[in-house]
Amino acid sequence: MTGHHSWGYGQDDGPLEWHKSYPIAQGNRQSPIDIISAKAVYDPKLMPLVISYESCTSLNISNNGHSVMVEFEDTDDKTAISGGPFENPFRLKQFHFHWGAKHSQGSEHTIDGKPFPCELHLVHWNARKYATFGEAAAAPDGLAVVGVFLEIGKEHANMNRLTDALYMVKFKGTKAQFRSFNPKCLLPLSLDYWTYLGSLTTPPLNESVTWIVLKEPISISEKQLEKFRMLLFTSEEDQRIQMVNNFRPPQPLKGRVVRASFNA
Repeated sequence: MTGHHSWGYGQDDGPLEWHKSYPIAQGNRQSPIDIISAKAVYDPKLMPLVISYESCTSLNISNNGHSVMVEFEDTDDKTAISGGPFENPFRLKQFHFHWGAKHSQGSEHTIDGKPFPCELHLVHWNARKYATFGEAAAAPDGLAVVGVFLEIGKEHANMNRLTDALYMVKFKGTKAQFRSFNPKCLLPLSLDYWTYLGSLTTPPLNESVTWIVLKEPISISEKQLEKFRMLLFTSEEDQRIQMVNNFRPPQPLKGRVVRASFNA
């Protein structure tokens, strides 16, 4: 299949090698970044983020060999985010996670150089302007991703339904039905955020994402995070490789400004 390159997070196919197949990896608006809180510019004109996930229809949970993902029906704007820096609502398409082998790393974004053990990405697309997710993913204003940091602390009751389903998608290429899960339950109380223009953090690394990184982390227990680490990068017939450290390190800012919705 042309244009399809295999990539991963290993020594030979990891983030430092991606630019060979995807030259945009060295572009001017790549993600993730290290957010230096003192350099973020408070923008009083930024609207509060509005997250309307009321009639949210989750479909399935899957292991794509890079992460675990929950996909949603995205035929209408009922499950969307708006406000913030956006003119149009953006529809929820899927969410997935990035995590480390140990608690000292795992998130893609970092705050003042500090990583979190895990980061949740809720991926949305601009369905007012583009006909399909694929078309939106190729446009500079096509996608909006909300990033939520996870830290180790007390158990997250709403996360159990998800972590309890992970055994069904242990291997790459597996998928299971996962209905009526509303990711609103995974959001922190405060929706204060930083925003900047960036990219997908996995190939094809398109520079199509307006990032919304929430300031307040959510907490999950050590036991819950361990369930993510039981997943595999490999399919059932392959030699087993534990799915951990599936994050891209921070990329150069190249003159971009990070705006904050809150006055630090």
